[in-house]
Amino acid sequence: MTTTLPLTLYLAQMIGLYLVLIGTSVLIAPQRWARVIDEFVASAALPLITGGFAFVLGVVLIRVHSVLTDPLAIAVTAAGWAALLKGAMLILLPQLSMRLGQWSVGYFRVWALVVLILGILLGLAGLTGRADATSLVHLQGLPVPG
Repeated sequence: MTTTLPLTLYLAQMIGLYLVLIGTSVLIAPQRWARVIDEFVASAALPLITGGFAFVLGVVLIRVHSVLTDPLAIAVTAAGWAALLKGAMLILLPQLSMRLGQWSVGYFRVWALVVLILGILLGLAGLTGRADATSLVHLQGLPVPG
């Protein structure tokens, strides 16, 4: 896969690894994750703190990588927006977030497989892809150097 920025490849690798770790963890120990959800719901502070971290991570990802030039860049940018929205939801609507979390417990294996597959695909795209800035130059209507 060709993308315009080397940063896209690095971020795809990191986000992919994170998703692989989360998906694998849920598949290995779904009962642990069910307890995590229960503790999360019982806490007033955890949603606020976690939401703050997710929101800041999303803002940083969007600020450093708001690129929509190719599918991989769009996926990385979408991950930033997803983190931002998840964080905002945890801060502003913690009760709705908790209900969604409790509902998802019955579908942990499905979610884990989806997350694991997305992580593998994103990570592989980041590892095997290449960055070619000439496609960015074409998009901006500038002459290609050389």
